[in-house]
Amino acid sequence: MKRLSEERTKILFEKLTKYIGSNVKLLIERPDGLYCFREQKDRVYYVSEKILKLANSIPPEHLISIGTLFGKFTKSNKFRLHITALSYLSPYAQSKIWLKSSAEQQFLYGHHIPKSGLGRISENAEKYQGVVVYSMSDLPLGFGVAARSTAECKHAEPLVSVCFHQADIGEYIRSEEDLL
Repeated sequence: MKRLSEERTKILFEKLTKYIGSNVKLLIERPDGLYCFREQKDRVYYVSEKILKLANSIPPEHLISIGTLFGKFTKSNKFRLHITALSYLSPYAQSKIWLKSSAEQQFLYGHHIPKSGLGRISENAEKYQGVVVYSMSDLPLGFGVAARSTAECKHAEPLVSVCFHQADIGEYIRSEEDLL
């Protein structure tokens, strides 16, 4: 496990800021200790510094992963969040979208969210801002990017996309071998 370069750290924090804003520092400085991000084979892991110190006794070639996989860098050096980061980001999400029960299954199959499937949306959601998608019973379902602002959603037609799909909990089943 190696530290992220300054450039990659900046890219990671910009992506996290799209979803949780200034709450990024709450991921690092937690009440239960300090946490950090480490990289191995273009994948970024979120790990406690205590566990990281213990893992230093294991040779790098024998270490498959450590901590929670947050995402990976693509070949074009862009960062993609993985669904495994959902439980860490959902409590700090600044913009949220709640889906009607009739639209949940379509989102979990990887489809974008139409206005007809929108149950509620945060008041301050801006266009192209990262959002966390919830069911009406407040269960986090995945990530998305707002296709329209809150004000635009109120006047949109029923079949217009209001949120672009990024990742969902259905990926655990659809592509479980790729999540590691």
